[in-house]
Amino acid sequence: MTRPLPTILVTGASSGIGSAIAREYARRGHPLVLTARREERLRALADELAPRVRCDVLPEDLADPAAPARIEAALAERGIAVGGLVNNAGYGVPGSYLTPDWPTHAAFLQVMVTAVCELTYRLLPAIRASGQGRILNVASVAGLIPGAAGQTLYAGAKAFLVRFSESLALENAAHGVRVSALCPGFTYSEFHDVTGTRARVATLPRWMWLDADAVARAGIDGLEAGRAIVVPGAGYKLLRGVTKLLPDRALHALMARGSSRIRDAR
Repeated sequence: MTRPLPTILVTGASSGIGSAIAREYARRGHPLVLTARREERLRALADELAPRVRCDVLPEDLADPAAPARIEAALAERGIAVGGLVNNAGYGVPGSYLTPDWPTHAAFLQVMVTAVCELTYRLLPAIRASGQGRILNVASVAGLIPGAAGQTLYAGAKAFLVRFSESLALENAAHGVRVSALCPGFTYSEFHDVTGTRARVATLPRWMWLDADAVARAGIDGLEAGRAIVVPGAGYKLLRGVTKLLPDRALHALMARGSSRIRDAR
């Protein structure tokens, strides 16, 4: 008898890569739990996907340190045992490190690092118990190359996700759990509107832009193939390869020249 497909919880599912991943998992027949701050958008997505799969909605703001515990409790109350987790929720903070106040940085780290770790910790026993567990951490190609000015915490947080994913993959392989860090480059979404960098990044060449649906497919396919790091797009695969060959000094010089083109580091 074929086992039912595991239920996947997707954070940051209200737009961009998160909603694309939810749609792709629904297309493959997985029941879903969707969480994000914007309840209206979540419910609209759930209504869209409901004809295909069961779709539960848990509106939460992961900037609230109590959110992961509430998500765990809500899943238990509804009798939902998740077999997969997509840690996608995230955003960028514009400006140099000293431009925002510290509470802005603290909220960023809560969403991008602490909530990811806590939610994974809380849900990992159920993910292991499913026998076909999956964890997809949406990182960035920024976590694989030297950090740029104006990306002080963003690049660091994404680099953390990459190493976190690699270790989790090794620790949990014996439990049938596959873990990947999805590392896209520039992707068409609301991300750059939120950070106020839309005008800057609009000047980048077309090869640097990825489609969110294609990123979602690449991430899930790479996870199923057992790849700990998934880099969508031929151009970004080449970029990652080149950065492995160049000495650090040359890479840092290139990042210094290119930072102002895409980030406001004042």
